Amino acid sequence: MDHQPPKPRKSQHAQIVQDLGMHIVSGRFKPEERLPMEATLCEEYQVSRSVLREATRVLSAKGLVYSKPRVGAVVRPRVKWHLLDPDVLSWLMQSTPHSEFFNTLAGVRRILEPEIAAMAATTATAEDIATIETAYRGMETAKTHDDLLQADLDFHRAIADATRNDLLAYMCNMLSLPLRESINITNRRPDIQGLSLPRHKAILTAIQNRDALGARHASLVQLDDTRVALDTVMNVLTPL
Repeated sequence: MDHQPPKPRKSQHAQIVQDLGMHIVSGRFKPEERLPMEATLCEEYQVSRSVLREATRVLSAKGLVYSKPRVGAVVRPRVKWHLLDPDVLSWLMQSTPHSEFFNTLAGVRRILEPEIAAMAATTATAEDIATIETAYRGMETAKTHDDLLQADLDFHRAIADATRNDLLAYMCNMLSLPLRESINITNRRPDIQGLSLPRHKAILTAIQNRDALGARHASLVQLDDTRVALDTVMNVLTPL
């Protein structure tokens, strides 16, 4: 199952996690900067120290802060953050300009997806290929934006699963949240099915034919098309 955007938090400590996490990722609190004193935060949120400390433990588990004796919670350097954590990814997406975030995502996809497609062409079972085919047919028959989005995600997830490499599949699953948003944006391009389906069909055909080089090339072509689509839509959303 692909990761959905984190659901709104309701508990007191969860609201503190949401607020402080967003402040850290957005840069309001800088690396090696101490968070506000416990007494200050307890008063601001009207919570006990135990509730606040539970929130701090959650932020620590996400790699965002560490406890320093006689100082308190301190923001970790960005390289220590658990960027694949769904909450951290969500805060990053909300606080980073879309063009910058999706350029970063495009670089990651260009490293991973062509090699995943090539690997799937050599490792996929008949059942794996049938699953990829089903996802592709879902893209062909999609009647709504949401149906096309889900089928597209299913297609990419099925290819990752077909590598039979649990670590790769896990990494791709963790990236499904930003991938969902990226596809959601590119699908705003007019005649998206007519433009996108041949690119995905080429990947499917190469995997069906056990053609690793062809699968890698088809994936690169599809990613190039995605970059063009993102640039086109983003230019419309953020005109000069």
